[in-house]
Amino acid sequence: MKGILGEKVGMTAVFREDGGQLPVTVVRTGGTTVVGKRTEERDGYSALILGFGEQNAKRVGKPLEGFFEKQGVVEERDGKRFVKRHLRELRLPAEQVAEYEVGAELALDTLFKAGDRVDVVGTSKGRGFTGVMKRHNFKGTKASHGVHEYFRHGGSIGSNTSPARVFKNRKMPGQHGNKRTTVQNIEVVAVMAEEKVLLLRGGLPGANGGLLMVKEAIKHRH
Repeated sequence: MKGILGEKVGMTAVFREDGGQLPVTVVRTGGTTVVGKRTEERDGYSALILGFGEQNAKRVGKPLEGFFEKQGVVEERDGKRFVKRHLRELRLPAEQVAEYEVGAELALDTLFKAGDRVDVVGTSKGRGFTGVMKRHNFKGTKASHGVHEYFRHGGSIGSNTSPARVFKNRKMPGQHGNKRTTVQNIEVVAVMAEEKVLLLRGGLPGANGGLLMVKEAIKHRH
């Protein structure tokens, strides 16, 4: 299993040698660093703790600041102290975890190449409180023959004398988006090692500037 953190920059298009156009999402991965490890002996599982982005050390709490100091990954510049902005765990076998040193930056060209398939995890755009047609793709009600102000409603929700309640997980209006979203089997169109940029085919979850985790696909379609 391989993975890296990145920032969604935006979308553009590239052209293949045969002239076909592909929509791609640009993901900037520079600065993804190993800031810690999980081990079977201490934590019960093995994983790498990856850090991405940066922020002033004053913006984090004392426990987290102490963690960064213990790992030796606090960067000092111009009299200021900086730590990683985002932290994520990447589950790996113990032998793979042992290959990495704390403080090492992940090299993009050693992880992925053009043609690979990856899974991308991000946070979807928040749409606020929406109705059932937008949130759950309901069809709606016919717009004729006496229908009165019920065009975008969800219809019956099933409660009556029995069971006299609404079952859990009934599809109803509510908060839409702003949750963890995974898209699978995304094609790696290009790896720009010098720029530390990935070009991934199609759209990816979240707004521009959002955090993404790109991992080796677990359901790769051959």
